[in-house]
Amino acid sequence: MMRANAATMCFGILLAAVGASAQGNAPSQVVSSTQAVGAQTSPDFSAVYCAGFVSDEKMQDDIRLISGEQSNIKIIFARGDYVYINKGSNQGVRVGDRFFGVRPDPDPLQVKWFKWQDKLLKAMGTIYRDTGQLVVTGVQPNVSTAQVTFTCDYLQRGDILRPMQERPSPPYKPAGQFDHFAPVSGKPVGMLVIGQDHSQTYGQNSNVYVNLGTNQGVRVGDYFRIFRYQGSRAETAPTTADAQYKLFGFGSTPQKYEWNDLPREILGEGIVIRVDHNSSTMFVTHTSIATYAGDYVEVE
Repeated sequence: MMRANAATMCFGILLAAVGASAQGNAPSQVVSSTQAVGAQTSPDFSAVYCAGFVSDEKMQDDIRLISGEQSNIKIIFARGDYVYINKGSNQGVRVGDRFFGVRPDPDPLQVKWFKWQDKLLKAMGTIYRDTGQLVVTGVQPNVSTAQVTFTCDYLQRGDILRPMQERPSPPYKPAGQFDHFAPVSGKPVGMLVIGQDHSQTYGQNSNVYVNLGTNQGVRVGDYFRIFRYQGSRAETAPTTADAQYKLFGFGSTPQKYEWNDLPREILGEGIVIRVDHNSSTMFVTHTSIATYAGDYVEVE
C-alpha cells in the first residue's frame, strides 16, 4: 500500500512539473503532412546561381583557385573546405571579399542533336559552368585563403574566380491556364540549342541555353514560349519525308499536307534568368511533354 501511495505521489509530481514547464514555453507548432506549402514565386537560389551561361566575351581569368588544404589527397573542393587564391593584398584582395567560380564547359562528346546546333552554339559563344562561391578568410601579399560557402557541384584547381555579383531572381508571371494554342507573338524566334550539362531533353525546372539575347531585345524576366512543328526534318537522325501524312495519315485526307500546313504544337514555357549578347539562360517553368534541343522558342 505504501508503494502504491509513493508511486501515485511521484506520478503527481511529474504531472505538475510537466504542467509548469508547459506554462513557461510556447506550444509546439504541429505541421500536417498534407498542409499546403506556399507556391514558389521565382526561381530558387540554386536555379539562379548554378544555371551556367553562354557568353561571346572572353572571361577575365586572372584570378584563379590554385590549390587548397589537404591537396595531397583532394582533387576537388566542396562546401566548408579552405582553398587558395593566386591574389593577395598587393592585388587589392581583402578579408571578407566574396568570389564565385566558373570554368569553361565544352561538350566532351560533341555529338550533334540537330542540324544547326554547332553553328548556333559557336555564334552564341562559350558555355561556362557555375562551380561555387567562397569568402576570403586570410590575406598575404600575393596569395589569399578562402572558405567555400556554396557549391553547385564542386570546385577544382584552375577554376576562374570573379568578384561576387548578385543575380536577380525574376518573379513568375501570374498563374493562369497554359495556352496550348497560343497565337504567334510576332517577337524574336530562336531555338533550344543545348541544356545545362550538355543535356538534349528538358522538362520543368531544366536550365536551357537559347540563341536569343540582348541583341534581340531579350531581358531577364522575359518569358519564352516553346513550340515545334509536326513532321519537320531538322533532326540529325534520318526521318521520312512527309512522315505525318504518309506514315500516320492513313488516308485521312486525299490532299497531301506537310509540316508547315499544320498548326504548331505549344510545348511549354520558361523564364529568362540570365542574358548575354546572343544567348539567354532559360529556366523551364512548364512543359506538357518532353522538349528537345532543336525545338523553337519565341518571346512571349
